[in-house]
Amino acid sequence: MELFNDEYYMRQALQEAQNAFAEGEIPVGAVVVSQNRIIARAHNLTETLTDVTAHAEMQAITAAANLLGGKYLNECTLFVTLEPCVMCAGALGWSQIGKVVYGASDEKRGFQKYAPAALHPKTEVVFGILENECAQLMKEFFQNKR
Repeated sequence: MELFNDEYYMRQALQEAQNAFAEGEIPVGAVVVSQNRIIARAHNLTETLTDVTAHAEMQAITAAANLLGGKYLNECTLFVTLEPCVMCAGALGWSQIGKVVYGASDEKRGFQKYAPAALHPKTEVVFGILENECAQLMKEFFQNKR
């Protein structure tokens, strides 16, 4: 029996996305879960670090790998508010992450459109968890920018 469900963990990722929003970052948040425990929390830091690779997923992968003391995350699940881009999907593939759960799809830059085979063949993918809330935060962010 799962202690917490996908919606619970996606709400944790959404909290990270809200932190990003408050910092003027594109509001994408992520958490990595291992054995029903959050072992990494992250959000976009591309503006803060002036680094185009500082996506929430990249930050979360690094934090989780550091905590676990190894580069493979095959026993872990990544919850992220937005469909990973090709760069992040590639990194998730190299990490051999066990499962990826994302909220909103990204028609413009999402990996499903451009590199659907980027993830490890054994990685399970679930999407659409709290999709509306995840998408709404992105819409609100970009409306404020215009």
